[in-house]
Amino acid sequence: MNREELAVYLTDTYGSEGENLFAKYPRFLVFRHNGNRKWYAVIMDIPRKNLGLSGEGQTQVVNLKCDTRLIGSFREEPGIFPGWHMNKAHWLSVALEECVDDEKIKFLVDMSYELTKK
Repeated sequence: MNREELAVYLTDTYGSEGENLFAKYPRFLVFRHNGNRKWYAVIMDIPRKNLGLSGEGQTQVVNLKCDTRLIGSFREEPGIFPGWHMNKAHWLSVALEECVDDEKIKFLVDMSYELTKK
């Protein structure tokens, strides 16, 4: 799943449009609940080195909140990292250009949405 497909999924499933909240980072899209305005997903392009990935250039990631009881096991999977620029005890970064299955991404998005709903 790439960033465009994920953005469409988030809008279609949860009814929230991606917002560019950072003028300095025009490719960062924040998705938040329509009611409480809490973030549940942030799609970004970040340097590959920020995740410890080899190669030059940028990679597409989505930051998602995760149940703290599950976060350690997810981080052991390829393409899933501690949340870049977020509280690493609660957030994951999922590299969209890596080998993470679309259904797993959707599962993680659903979890993030539910955890931030309160």
